Amino acid sequence: TSAVILHSKGLNISRATIGAGRGLPAREARVLQHRPFEQVALVATEPLWAGHNYTLSIQYLANLSLSFHGFYKSTYRTREGEHRVLAATHFEPTAARMAFPCFDEPAFKTRFSIKIRREPRHIALSNMPVVKSVSLTPWLVEDHFDTTVKMSTYLVAFIISDFKSISKTTHHGVKVSVYTVPDKISQADYALDAAVKLLDFYEDYFSIPYSLPKLDLAAIPDFQSGAMENWGLTTYRESALLYDPEKSSASSKLWITSIIAHELAHQWFGNLVTMEWWNDLWLNEGFANFMEFVSVSVTHPELRVEDYFLGRCFDAMAVDSLNSSHPISTPVEDPAQILEIFDSVSYEKGSCLLNMLRDYLTADVFKAGLVQYLQKHSYQNTKNEDLWDSMTKICPTAGTDKSELQRDGFCRSSQRSSSNAHWTKGEALDVRAMMDTWTLQTGFPLVTVTVRGKNIHLQQERYVTGEDAPSSAGYLWHIPLTYVTSKSDTVQRFLMTTKADVMILPEVVDWIKFNVHMSGYYIMHYEDDGWNRLIKLLKKNHTVISSNDRASLVNNVFQLVRIKKLSISKAFDLTLYLKHERQIMPVLQGMEELIPLYRLVERREDVDGTGKELQEYLVSLFKDLIEEQSWSEEGSVSQRLLRQSLLLFACVHGYQPCLHRARGHFTAWQESNGTLSLPADVRAAVYAVGAQTPEGWAFLLSKYQLHTFSAERHDMELALSLSRSQDKLQWLMDEGLRGDIIKTQDLPSIIVLVANNPSGHHLAWAFLKENWDKVVEKFELGSSSVASIVSGVTRRYSTRAQLAQVKEFFSSLEEKSAGLRCVQQAIETIEHNVQWMDRNFEEIKMWLQKNHL
Repeated sequence: TSAVILHSKGLNISRATIGAGRGLPAREARVLQHRPFEQVALVATEPLWAGHNYTLSIQYLANLSLSFHGFYKSTYRTREGEHRVLAATHFEPTAARMAFPCFDEPAFKTRFSIKIRREPRHIALSNMPVVKSVSLTPWLVEDHFDTTVKMSTYLVAFIISDFKSISKTTHHGVKVSVYTVPDKISQADYALDAAVKLLDFYEDYFSIPYSLPKLDLAAIPDFQSGAMENWGLTTYRESALLYDPEKSSASSKLWITSIIAHELAHQWFGNLVTMEWWNDLWLNEGFANFMEFVSVSVTHPELRVEDYFLGRCFDAMAVDSLNSSHPISTPVEDPAQILEIFDSVSYEKGSCLLNMLRDYLTADVFKAGLVQYLQKHSYQNTKNEDLWDSMTKICPTAGTDKSELQRDGFCRSSQRSSSNAHWTKGEALDVRAMMDTWTLQTGFPLVTVTVRGKNIHLQQERYVTGEDAPSSAGYLWHIPLTYVTSKSDTVQRFLMTTKADVMILPEVVDWIKFNVHMSGYYIMHYEDDGWNRLIKLLKKNHTVISSNDRASLVNNVFQLVRIKKLSISKAFDLTLYLKHERQIMPVLQGMEELIPLYRLVERREDVDGTGKELQEYLVSLFKDLIEEQSWSEEGSVSQRLLRQSLLLFACVHGYQPCLHRARGHFTAWQESNGTLSLPADVRAAVYAVGAQTPEGWAFLLSKYQLHTFSAERHDMELALSLSRSQDKLQWLMDEGLRGDIIKTQDLPSIIVLVANNPSGHHLAWAFLKENWDKVVEKFELGSSSVASIVSGVTRRYSTRAQLAQVKEFFSSLEEKSAGLRCVQQAIETIEHNVQWMDRNFEEIKMWLQKNHL
């Protein structure tokens, strides 16, 4: 060939040469840019031969990016109000090409040698430690970083800043440091301790040492996503890393610990072993998401992180039930398509499938498979099937001594059941055949159970919402079913690999509950009186089944209403038991199902008091539990999270005793000029109520801008966005776009908060239409930020007029925007809301009249 084609975007290349070595002079190369493909060709004067080594030298210039990707500019203000600038990188998935010309695809792994020139008042950080610093002039220093291990371009990172740091060394001898703006270094201790614990955990769990001599965690003042796993230099938004022991809430501790666990898991899954192409992104993200739970449940058991796992699976199912969903492993080609798969299907569904697989294989077999996968493919790239091959090889076949020796009888071989379709002794599990049904097909199954005496008839189909849902004819999953019954709380297992099957129980039972602890990624429907029996059980003695099982019943019953398998009255009948529920997951799941319904009903202009009645029903369901809450910070993490949710819920939904107390707290806080310390878990509720008056709103905004309240910004933004004044709501969005008082990184959440406010939903929609180009320019087409705005602004729409407006706006945009998956999802969601309201509104009205609590 006579040309070398590299990726390059926004770089001004002034000169390129190609050197053949062997003492020959380097020759000039012609530079051709192809902007649509973000590529540049270096054309040699004579042919380049296969098998020969050439050295490319490229001179180029570029400005720091003004978005959140590439090599970009970030700013912050010191306590004294001085404006300071730093530069940081964020390359995943395709932005390394904005910093240097390169083969910017994950399969091209190489070693990187980096030198950075800076002023003496700054420090430079990169993936590797500095090996030497040379003073070029009194005002310029050149740092030379050690050469990296073999890695992909998207993991390269560098930061030039005036950050301060604190450090510790792990048991295995790795130096871990946390870097932050100087004024916030006192908030770095929690993250440092967590990172040290987690890095030690992973080195032991994977039996593979961490590959680099150091690991830095840096809090960047402007950051689009939550965090990024750059090898040896992980980066975070400040709220995902900094923890103020005086002011941060329990939810903040949970979130920070999980995010650090996620990024550190990537040092193995993603960095050491990388997907070959972005279509298997879930191998990175599903794993890191899943490992958060595996690691944090061991390193920080008090956080009870496993309680929140099933919430993620429900979130994934909400998107995955739409026609516009995609298989977890899905073809992608251009940068926008690649960005689009950084979604809840790759992250949450990926982790839920791995959890199901671990439950199926047992934790030990699963772990052995993972370790084998990582060891075999270190410093290389993999596809979906490489993982399943590693998992399958762990399972022994019949007759070998090994299968008799394993203490849990590998592959569940020791468990017997009256049913012959059980995963039985000695059968080597074909993990790939099973998991292909989950990763290569869109969506997930609905399993319908019909009880006929001791015979349990099972049927599977694809769960999909909407009037014109496609038929599920071609779909078939290998479903690892688990169940408990009224006669036995021992978990029984049954692998369903056909459309329909029959299980025979040893005796007749009163009730049967499938998908124990919701560890499987599927929904259950109980035919005939199956649901009535479960509802009766919940009313009589709900603690007979686990709190996760109760949360999954609450979730499933409403999903069945969406596809017309059950009436809305039946779902509401089930919710009555929540009056006696005290565990966090079922309570939060009840709110998660009922509050959006209330928001839909409330938005209907023609409402005859039904919205008010529904709100009263909601408050009365949880009233006793709200009354039990102390306005303090005491209790376990889950008790604190529940308190935070309940008090905010009560105050936002007009529960008088809550409003009264919150007003008292807010007044005292205002009179102390913000010096009074409010308990972290009641802050959101207090601010939300205080911000309802113009004086309270202005006072809150004045504190929002101060350094001392940086740990409370999220609670304050929520409260400010609950104002009934349209001018104030408009001002919040405009400021978020300007990026001075409110950082632009927070604009997506501000727009969605305004859209959730009945006084603001049309403002948010108008703002999105008017500023679409600016939003896309700042956050990138296809990014999860843009997707969160599109779905957040439209998800409560439920009229045909609103549907027409949304369709009209998006079809007026250029093809790339109009064709975004988040746009298809938004349109589908509105269509479902329209149908849902048509079908269920009258029935809800009747049910509420009959069931006054």
